[in-house]
Amino acid sequence: MLSLLSVRSTKAFSDLALSSLFFTLYIPFTFRKLAGCTLFITGASRGIGKAIALKAARDGANIVIAAKTAEPHPTLPGTIYTAAAEIEAAGGKALPCVVNVREEQQIINAVEKAVKTFGGIDILVNNASAISLTGTLETEMKKVNLMMDVNVRGTYLTSKTCLPHLRKSRNPHILNLSPPMNLNPMWFKNHCAYTISKYGMSMCVLGMAEEFKGEVAVNALWPKTAIHTAAMDMLGGAGIEKQCRKTDIIADAAYCILTKPKSFTGNFIIDEELLREEGVKDFDVYAIVPGHPLMPDFFLVSETGKTATSQGRHGASQASEEKLMHEGAASAKPLSPVAETFRVIQGALSEEYVRTTQGVFQFDLSGDDGGTWYIDLKTKGGSAGSGKPPVTADVVMSMSSADFVKMFTGKLKPTLAFMSGKLRIKGNMALAIKLEKMLTQLNSKL
Repeated sequence: MLSLLSVRSTKAFSDLALSSLFFTLYIPFTFRKLAGCTLFITGASRGIGKAIALKAARDGANIVIAAKTAEPHPTLPGTIYTAAAEIEAAGGKALPCVVNVREEQQIINAVEKAVKTFGGIDILVNNASAISLTGTLETEMKKVNLMMDVNVRGTYLTSKTCLPHLRKSRNPHILNLSPPMNLNPMWFKNHCAYTISKYGMSMCVLGMAEEFKGEVAVNALWPKTAIHTAAMDMLGGAGIEKQCRKTDIIADAAYCILTKPKSFTGNFIIDEELLREEGVKDFDVYAIVPGHPLMPDFFLVSETGKTATSQGRHGASQASEEKLMHEGAASAKPLSPVAETFRVIQGALSEEYVRTTQGVFQFDLSGDDGGTWYIDLKTKGGSAGSGKPPVTADVVMSMSSADFVKMFTGKLKPTLAFMSGKLRIKGNMALAIKLEKMLTQLNSKL
């Protein structure tokens, strides 16, 4: 009897073990949340769009890659075909389609091809976007038209074309990569056209979520911090990636949204906030450089911004103050912080800086110790000081004298200053980007 019980117990344990093994090996593959779903993603050949596509592909989803790049770009990585190969390798099915969201017929053709190939469309991700961070007088109308056509009209048109098919899906979603609408004027004054275009995408969420409530979920997703993409490299220059997170964080947040029921609609979601609610605790895994200060994204006022602003070379700042005190003891009137900064800059200039920069910067400073100052990195030997530069400035930067000192002592990143509205730039943006590289080299002396 005991022997028989032992055999039965062993058999029961064996059955339980096999059942557990079956569950581990097969259930996840059977019940992957996006398995068999068809996602139509604009701008999916690279960056955030491709990251979302790959995340869904690992579930066995069908991905329609609706993007412009069919031939390799001279500077940007990836085409619709290289993205398709990555998606297939990840476990999904890919349909690469040449789509410029400015062209209505191309969108219509891609949607029809998607429905014919996969039988329908379950999810639309409006990711394609154009950006120009320029003021009203500096923004050419062709740039304005591009941003309005891609960001607003493209999002509206692609949604309109996909909606009849989305309404037939069991759990349809539209997800726009657009921000919550923060109407603080600081987000308009430096790049009015871009802000209008991104908020236009967000207004599509507001309207369509209400219009199609109960039928199609419509939400917006925006990153809390800057995301490292080719566009960010172009905007921020070399080294900007250290202040960014990987596209994986957006992909993970998008997955959370797209696997929720269609009753989850009309929301403006910040990636980190959503993932914290979902139980994620370790965000270092998303950082390009774990532990490095992160740059907050546009349209958000967050503690991240305070953290990034408060970082810097505290030792260098203290050294400057000690130098100022030492020199002040030998003179009747010590130099002001701005004057001291320019004095150090002048002493640090070299032929190498002039050769590699070839630009003249004018600084219009407000507040205490305000006025006009310059750095000439074009004329032989270079120079820096008060007043207007000896030759016409290539870049004019306007900010408070206090923020200027912070920027030149490493306590405030130029990119963060610009994005937060503390720095206004007119002129050659490429030269302005070079300034951050020079500042990194100068910080040890300031």
